[in-house]
Amino acid sequence: MDRITLGDGLRTSPIGFGGMALTPVYGGIEENAALDVLNAAVDSGVTLIDTADVYGQPKPGAVGPAGTNEELVARLLASRRDEVTLATKFGITGLGSTSDAKATRGDAAYVRECCDASLRRLGTDVIDLWYLHRRDPEIPVDETVGVMSELVTAGKVRHLGLSEVTAAELRAAHAVHPIAAVQSEWSVWSRDVEAHVVPACAELGVGFVPYSPLGRGFLTGTLSREQVSSDVRGRTTRMGEYWDVNQRALAVVSEVASRLDVTNAQAVLAWLYAAGRRAGVAVAPIPGTRSTTRLAENAAAVDVVLDDDAVAALDSVASLVAGGRNIVADPTWISAGRE
Repeated sequence: MDRITLGDGLRTSPIGFGGMALTPVYGGIEENAALDVLNAAVDSGVTLIDTADVYGQPKPGAVGPAGTNEELVARLLASRRDEVTLATKFGITGLGSTSDAKATRGDAAYVRECCDASLRRLGTDVIDLWYLHRRDPEIPVDETVGVMSELVTAGKVRHLGLSEVTAAELRAAHAVHPIAAVQSEWSVWSRDVEAHVVPACAELGVGFVPYSPLGRGFLTGTLSREQVSSDVRGRTTRMGEYWDVNQRALAVVSEVASRLDVTNAQAVLAWLYAAGRRAGVAVAPIPGTRSTTRLAENAAAVDVVLDDDAVAALDSVASLVAGGRNIVADPTWISAGRE
């Protein structure tokens, strides 16, 4: 698989793997089977492995980010560290469900603590791409990034990233230290970032790493309403009350995929590459899966070429979508809620 360059000279595969798929959020998977999926990803040419300190199953009695997904990724890194562009995130405390606890933190002590904790769990001495997962609304983002940059200087981190930031927050952070990538939801049915954030990335030379590029699986056409009702997806309005309405958006995706003889996932991933070229931004989506078969299909999307009619049809999908993309009640949890 070829390599692309995101911001700050960061080279990686044009498609990555989202580690949250291997957690209980979407049903979970046995640990050895999860490791098989990670190894299959690297075997297929995927170098960008994306995790976060908050991903995974909290341990009994533990307080704070679960860290168990990082521990899983550590098993991959133990034998294949040189083949992986390692991305992880911090900033979500894992305590937001309690009334008196902060959901996010960006203070200096917490930044340093989280970096060292992630390095220990991952079993490595350096993180290739370290994201602020969500900003602390009480602390200017450039202040948090300033502390993060100290860890680059210290050799613990190579590149910095930001997740779900506004264009203004990105510019403020980038003025302190080069930002390699912004990670936010972006797909044929989630295009709010195109209004401000994507143009800012193009302006500053920052790469974009779309999470949930397959609409949390909805756009693949392989899910049932019953499946999503038992996990976090069923709590979104798109996949809850508007499930039936959004079948019309799915129908457009399926029609394009059928005509081109590709999977739905391949069609919508190929659209993201076309959208990135159109915007002048390097794009590396990170679909996650628990299936090695789906993994191979997703990886093959880098070679799918859409014709103009397919791009136009997929461009129309967002106008057919009902409901929001947020999985929590707070609208400011995503960048669109703060723009």
